[in-house]
Amino acid sequence: MERKVQICGIDTSNLKRLTPSECDELLLKIKEGDKKARETFAICNIRLVLSIIKRFPSAKVSADDLFQAGMIGLLKSIDNFDVTLGVRFSTYAVPMIMGEVKRVIRGNNSLRVSRSIRDTAYRVLQARTEIETEKDDIATLAEIADKLNIEEKEVVYALDAISDPVSLYDPVYSKSGDDLLLMDQIGDEKNTDERWTENVALESAVAKLSEREKTILYMRYYEGKTQTEISSEIGLSQAQVSRLEKNALKSVKTKIN
Repeated sequence: MERKVQICGIDTSNLKRLTPSECDELLLKIKEGDKKARETFAICNIRLVLSIIKRFPSAKVSADDLFQAGMIGLLKSIDNFDVTLGVRFSTYAVPMIMGEVKRVIRGNNSLRVSRSIRDTAYRVLQARTEIETEKDDIATLAEIADKLNIEEKEVVYALDAISDPVSLYDPVYSKSGDDLLLMDQIGDEKNTDERWTENVALESAVAKLSEREKTILYMRYYEGKTQTEISSEIGLSQAQVSRLEKNALKSVKTKIN
């Protein structure tokens, strides 16, 4: 028995599920201007809209308003979907539907973004999708700005104005079922191959110091102690500690250069 889910007054168990072949057939008819096929396809994909709405349970917007926004996104997806892309309709539609839902949520926030900026951001998102579809790669700010005939800083400002906190595991690009995650585009400046090589050289250089020199460097730079504190602990004068520290650092520097 199919699991019954009811949201926004709609019982999803009564919605028809389309087979892949039925989807393709309806989409082709829609491209030919068949309004009945468009209506049927939209109704059969309401479940997709409802599944997205449920991702925003804490939104301070009524479920009906979110549903209406989601349906706008669905209809835009239907009207703009290119059957020659070779991707599933849901893959194309989900970002569009979520975008419309988030627009409604943002519009209800205390911090409001002007209509003109939201419109620019929407045009930017559309242009980015078109560019990435054409060149099969991630669109750059320069390409988006050139397509819309605006400055790059306007593209950045518009996107920043509508941006929401995201997960590092959110996909930013998808090709043939392989997702490129946000974390894949973030570099680690602390753990590069160059830094790793430097650490190996440093460890090798320190290993060649005398035990006393190692102790002084450890206490000085790892434990953060002053030369006076070190001198009282190891039984040497502050001047001797200073001389040993300088010699040790000079020796390490010579060996790693």
